[in-house]
Amino acid sequence: MKPMKATQLAVVLGMGLFIVACGGGESDGPVVPPPPAPAEYAASHMPAGWWTDAAKLEEGRKLFIGETNPDVNCASCHGKDGKPVKAGARDFRKGDRMALYSDSVWFWRIAEGVPNTKMKAWKSKLSEEDRWKIVLFERNFGLAGKGWDPEKHAWVDAASLPAAGAVAAPTSAEAPAAAPAPAGK
Repeated sequence: MKPMKATQLAVVLGMGLFIVACGGGESDGPVVPPPPAPAEYAASHMPAGWWTDAAKLEEGRKLFIGETNPDVNCASCHGKDGKPVKAGARDFRKGDRMALYSDSVWFWRIAEGVPNTKMKAWKSKLSEEDRWKIVLFERNFGLAGKGWDPEKHAWVDAASLPAAGAVAAPTSAEAPAAAPAPAGK
């Protein structure tokens, strides 16, 4: 091998190793928590019972891939399987990253978009209910079986969350006082 070709080969191999060591260009960047949802979204959470509702999940899938509304096709950037197909799109398969997003932050980002990125606001094209269906479907890529618990401020097993129409048991501070003993006995 000529000295020039050996040098060129060494440079190419070195660059390849550098790219691989740096994540190959497929990284979403450092894992840092997103900013909290603004006040108008902070108290918004997935409707009760939806985290385990297969019909809502399927409706979310159809919205995500553009089947329900051709003006909205999340998969055109985020990929049908949550793996981005366009530069800069969030990879929903990365559970460690996605777990940093509460359901209200996720909903806010869909509604209002993300400044200084290609992620635009969708609230003019999607109803509030449809935005929640998309959150439900997107969550399935990296946080399958999980649901956001607003009281714990954490992702938990979705089956442990209250079902639609269920009323949570009162806490000790909310529990009714014991009935007084009958008088005179």
